[in-house]
Amino acid sequence: MVATHSTMLPLGTPAPDFRLPDPHGKWFTLDDFRDSRALAVLFICNHCPYVKLIRDAVVQVGNDYASRGVALVAISSNDAIRYPADSPGKMAEDAREAGYTFPYLYDETQEVAKVYRAACTPDIYLFGEGLRLAYRGQFDGSRPGNGVKPTGRDLRAAIDAVLGGTPIPEPQIPSIGCNIKWKPGNEPDYF
Repeated sequence: MVATHSTMLPLGTPAPDFRLPDPHGKWFTLDDFRDSRALAVLFICNHCPYVKLIRDAVVQVGNDYASRGVALVAISSNDAIRYPADSPGKMAEDAREAGYTFPYLYDETQEVAKVYRAACTPDIYLFGEGLRLAYRGQFDGSRPGNGVKPTGRDLRAAIDAVLGGTPIPEPQIPSIGCNIKWKPGNEPDYF
């Protein structure tokens, strides 16, 4: 397991547009989330131990904030040919088993990951007013093997700040996880 850090997209960046399908063929775009008070975009996958560790806590964050107008969307950009555990069929199974109440989308071309400058799973972006980037960083301090219980503390603090119109707590600690599994020859230029 090679740990990769987030690239930390600049704060204030407008949310990059996307048009992606879920595993059942339903398409979603950024416009589907424009009426949200905040939007969390999480680059995840099925097989990463970092994502597996926080999966239940991510579901809980989504459930806890949905009634407050916060939307979550998860995106898998991994090469499903070389990593079949991350195929759309397996994504559907994973979403069902985990109880995802938010869309889990497949970025087959990996272009959405590139415009977000995503590097790892999980890589987390929170967009607030005007869909401008307010937070990019870790879910919380939990890591495989470190004994810290996943709660989403850092993301929750950021969401609470956005909803309350207060500054996001600093420092914003980069997310860390498995690298996105790029298709051969499709690696981004931001590493």
